[in-house]
Amino acid sequence: QLVAYEVKRMKAEEGNKQKILRHIKELAEKLYKNENPYPAVAMHKVQKPTEGCHLRLHQKPFPRLDEGTVQWIIDQATAKLQTAPPAVKAEKKCMVPSGPPIAAILERNGNALANSARRLEVVRNCISYVFENKMLEAKKLFPAVLRAMKGRAARHCLTQELHLHVQQNRAVLDHQQFDFVIRMMNCCLQDCTAMDEHGIAAALLPLVTAFCRKLSPGITQFAYSCVQEHV
Repeated sequence: QLVAYEVKRMKAEEGNKQKILRHIKELAEKLYKNENPYPAVAMHKVQKPTEGCHLRLHQKPFPRLDEGTVQWIIDQATAKLQTAPPAVKAEKKCMVPSGPPIAAILERNGNALANSARRLEVVRNCISYVFENKMLEAKKLFPAVLRAMKGRAARHCLTQELHLHVQQNRAVLDHQQFDFVIRMMNCCLQDCTAMDEHGIAAALLPLVTAFCRKLSPGITQFAYSCVQEHV
């Protein structure tokens, strides 16, 4: 329905934050009502008697219940239930027109796609500089790489690039290279969500047991020792 009806409205709202927020709020309400069609029933909480209350003097006797009043309340509740709507909402089926061609929407996302491609290029270049020992160039790109890690595509790109270097037997790093790789891995894992657990985090597992540095003869430190605190 959004694609069919709302494209013009979205275009008209571009640049007006208040209108966009109002639109998002309306959508959120629709989605919420769709997921929660019936309001929550308020449950009456009956308080437990306090400890030692049975030892108190001047206890009021429990009032006698009037049989007629109780029956009247029960009858009213039964009548309400009989007139209540059915528990399951009947699904309303409707035809939604196809709306504008998808190309019109892709045009609007063109800049976003170009930005995404640039970010991936920055990640690839930075990793190349690290493994080629061009540390000055790597340092220049590093802040941009850490920012790019907010995006899932960049995190995926990082795992792929590091995997290529492991395959080329370039897993033993010097101290500076090791530091760069660890910082990228930490940043990548920090921005991971539960959705990435079986994708990006799982792809990093074999890498953190491969990348290492020599601390002294016979002593090797592996990358996992620096990234194992992540959930």
